[in-house]
Amino acid sequence: MNENKLKAIWKEEEKTAHIKGWDFSHIRGKYTEEKDLPWDYEKIVRKYLRDDLYLLDYDTGGGEFLLSLHHPFDKTSATEGFKPNVELCREVLLPLGIHFKECSNPSEIPFASQTLDRIINRHGSFDAGELYRLLKKGGIFITEQVGSDNDRDLVEMVLPGTEKPFPHLNLKEQKKVFEDAGFHLIRAEEAYRPIKFYDMGAFVWFAHIIAWEFPGFSVDRCFEGLLNMQKIIEAEGCVEGTIHRYLLVAQK
Repeated sequence: MNENKLKAIWKEEEKTAHIKGWDFSHIRGKYTEEKDLPWDYEKIVRKYLRDDLYLLDYDTGGGEFLLSLHHPFDKTSATEGFKPNVELCREVLLPLGIHFKECSNPSEIPFASQTLDRIINRHGSFDAGELYRLLKKGGIFITEQVGSDNDRDLVEMVLPGTEKPFPHLNLKEQKKVFEDAGFHLIRAEEAYRPIKFYDMGAFVWFAHIIAWEFPGFSVDRCFEGLLNMQKIIEAEGCVEGTIHRYLLVAQK
């Protein structure tokens, strides 16, 4: 396929790069990631849940994962700060009786002190001191986080020299943050695993959605880099990068 046709296809993907909640179904089958993490976040969360415990999902996205837990709605709370997702949560979560509140500041979560048994957070923001305030004694915070090295090799292919958006998000530094806040760490792990794209249109869509990792990305600006990645796909079947994740289970 010639360069003009590729560019036209990629620019169409650029136009469609919008999501509600955290729905990556648009590129399902065209990329893979998180297939081989050494932990299962859902299983870990379920291990620490009981029906009598008060649960908060901070930065719930569209509530998709939270609803999959089937925790009693009257003991379930959630927050979200991204405006399109806020409206989605109001439409989906509030009618169920889930206590949903808009919140975009992890240092000012609008719930009373020592009222929660479990707080979960997957790939969202957090403030260890605020989490400590909210949890009852013995309460547990569970998070899987995207680390500072996430997708850096892919970023370098299209936007070389781009600074890391969150340089302190790594296990060593965050363990100390939680310990300094008064938490006991039950579990602390870190992993680097492959992310693979089998289609460059999927990568264009992805780079637009993950805008904080790929600041200023566009097909026009990054066209030469995209062409080089296309050549790798044609030669090897995919273009591969590296994801960075870490897991913390912390008890007050």
